[in-house]
Amino acid sequence: MARSEEQNRLARERARESILSSAIELFAERGVHGATIAEITNRAGVAQGLVNYHFGGKDQLVGEIVDRWFRLLTGFPGSRSGSADDRLRGIIDGSLNAASANLLLHRAVSTMQQDPAQMRFFAEAAERNADAVAAAEQAVRAIFAERGAEDPALEEFMLRTTLEGLVLKFAAVGDAFPVDGARRWVLGLYDLEVDG
Repeated sequence: MARSEEQNRLARERARESILSSAIELFAERGVHGATIAEITNRAGVAQGLVNYHFGGKDQLVGEIVDRWFRLLTGFPGSRSGSADDRLRGIIDGSLNAASANLLLHRAVSTMQQDPAQMRFFAEAAERNADAVAAAEQAVRAIFAERGAEDPALEEFMLRTTLEGLVLKFAAVGDAFPVDGARRWVLGLYDLEVDG
């Protein structure tokens, strides 16, 4: 019996996601140059031609992974509601929770960031995601303005830098990273209740 269009669509989505997941794993392990399309598709259990079908090639696959990382990072600030303190706590918690839930993605990105040849992918992704990045920065600046910060833009930059550093460290050490302690420390920086 032939598959329905919906079954075909789901199979394409599964294959695409499997390719992305396998690429993330291999890039985290060996970097972009250390992973071939053959290895990625072998791990994904799909035909090599599906990389071109879904992404157009290895460069576009790398770009999609960096875009996924950008979407993850920019999704927190605008998705919170409540008081400025509640929204700030949500961003901190969301960032640390996402680090745990997306450990391989962060490892892959960290590995890619160490390779100067991969910087163009980050520049291109920053351009593609410029509106989301600007909206996320603005949302965090609004939180700090609401909290009475003298320089909300600087506060946003310092929070982002702190959280990115923690996430990178978490990606490097994995389960040995003291997530709860880091959370308490960052919340303490902003005089937020730990269990609020």
